[in-house]
Amino acid sequence: MDEQCCSTAKGENGTVIPSGEATAADRELAALAKALGHPARVQIVRFLLSRDSCMCGDIVEHLPLAQSTVSQHLKMLKEAGVIRGTIDAPRVCYCVEPKALKRLKELICGL
Repeated sequence: MDEQCCSTAKGENGTVIPSGEATAADRELAALAKALGHPARVQIVRFLLSRDSCMCGDIVEHLPLAQSTVSQHLKMLKEAGVIRGTIDAPRVCYCVEPKALKRLKELICGL
């Protein structure tokens, strides 16, 4: 039996994490993973990473989705803190939140 596979989970400070008990980091990772849990949202983040910022219409032109569907995906990404939206009346300009992606990388590396 592979001991690494069956070893006890340990937290950031080396303390044993009881089975079934979620840490704050677990909940944070789950929320970010949920936000990126749809292929369209992953495509949106990739698209935004390739630009400094863009409008919803730019994303709609890039993806084969209706404007309302793209707006719903943007809303979920924004609520999770993965992207930011700044109002440039009458439009909203979107960009990726670098701190959120950095944190996601840290959380995944901590698995």
